[in-house]
Amino acid sequence: MEALENVRVRLLPLTETYYPELQEVASEPGLVRYSPGTLYTAEGFARYMEKARKDAEMGDSIPFVIYDKAVEKVAGSTRYMRIDRANRVLEIGATWIGSAFWGTGLNDAVKALMLAQAFGPMGFEKVCFRIDERNIRSRKAVEKLGAVLEGILRKDVYLDDGFKRNTCMYGILKEAWAG
Repeated sequence: MEALENVRVRLLPLTETYYPELQEVASEPGLVRYSPGTLYTAEGFARYMEKARKDAEMGDSIPFVIYDKAVEKVAGSTRYMRIDRANRVLEIGATWIGSAFWGTGLNDAVKALMLAQAFGPMGFEKVCFRIDERNIRSRKAVEKLGAVLEGILRKDVYLDDGFKRNTCMYGILKEAWAG
């Protein structure tokens, strides 16, 4: 997929070219404390990027680098994932943004761009989000976008610290999206 862009953000296809800048952002401990995977160590970052590459090769995901045009810096990563073309459903996830970018409106711009692409040119009818039940900040963010809590998968995913999280399943239907 080509780069996606709006006034605030540019989503660039994830390539090794961006790894040094991404690794600098990812080195922040606790950045993905509610998700599986370790980003802040060199080994964890390498495993994470290798999985993103393999999933993309299989056609299961489309990973991006988040570039904040307002400050002209790489801010993190996100992807389309669990792509179900037959049923026209996909998930937006594996999103991590450095804390320096929190509260700036960047994440809203990222999600608005991805939703517009998914419901528009890509032709999907539903976009899902999976969020750790404890991650109130992310839950409120997707609810603000119009996502509806569809259920909670209990004891669904092991995190790297051994905790098994409950996963909140959110969805936005194309006909309900206000974008």
